[in-house]
Amino acid sequence: MFCSPANLAREEGFASKRKLLYVSRALPVYFLNDSIKFMAFAYPLQCIPNIQKKENLSECLYTMSEEYRIVVLDGYDISAIGWPKDHEKTLKALNFLQERNPNSDKNSPNGLVGLQRRFLMFNGAVGKEQLEWLDHVLQDATNSNQKVVVCCHLPLDPGAATKEALLWNYDEVMYVIHRYNCVKACLAGHDHKGGHSVDSHGIHHRVLEAALECPPGTDAFGWVNLFDDRLQLSGADRMESQEIVFSC
Repeated sequence: MFCSPANLAREEGFASKRKLLYVSRALPVYFLNDSIKFMAFAYPLQCIPNIQKKENLSECLYTMSEEYRIVVLDGYDISAIGWPKDHEKTLKALNFLQERNPNSDKNSPNGLVGLQRRFLMFNGAVGKEQLEWLDHVLQDATNSNQKVVVCCHLPLDPGAATKEALLWNYDEVMYVIHRYNCVKACLAGHDHKGGHSVDSHGIHHRVLEAALECPPGTDAFGWVNLFDDRLQLSGADRMESQEIVFSC
C-alpha cells in the first residue's frame, strides 16, 4: 500500500485514521517522499523490499509482480525548495527561474502566458541523470514485457492539471515515456482539485484530490487495484473513484 501521510495528523476523524493505520499493519506500507519530507513520525518506516534506488537520487523503482512496475520520480530533483540554499541544485533552479519568470516573487505567475505559468518556485524539475535512469527503467520493462505506472508529485500532462502546477520539464519526461509503450498510467498530486486526461499516446494521467483541502470531518484517500487491462481507483469522500481502462 503506497500512502501519502498528509492528512494523518488532523484532529478530525483521528480515531478512524488510527484504526486504518492499525489494520494496515498487516500490509506492506510505503510512504512517498514528496509529502513525507514535511512530516515527522514517532515510529520508524519499514524497509522497502524490491526497491531499486540510485545513490544520491530519490526516485525509486518497485517491482510489484512479474506484470507490473511502479516508478516513482522525484519532481523536486531540481528545485529551489528542499535543498540547502547553497546546494548546486538550488542554484541551478534559481537560475532556471530567473531566466523564465521576471517577477520578484518567483511564486507569482503574473505576466506569464499559457504553459509558461508553470515556472514557479513551488514547482521543480526532473534532472538529467534521473531522465537517463527513467529511460533505462522503461527499456528494461519493455524487454520484460511489464506494464508501468509512473508516480510523480507534480503532474506530467497539461490536460490533467492547471498550468501553474505542472512539472517544469514535463515535456522532457513525457518525451522519454512516449518512446515506449509500457507506461499505462501516470499518477500525480500537487493540484489540489484533482484531474484526469488521456494524452496523445493513450496514457492516462490522474491527479489525486488533496486531503489538504478537506472540510472538517471529511477525508481524501483511496487505494488502487491493478488488473491486466485496467487500473481501479477506489476513493473515499473527496477523492473520486475512477476506472481507468488502458488504451495503449
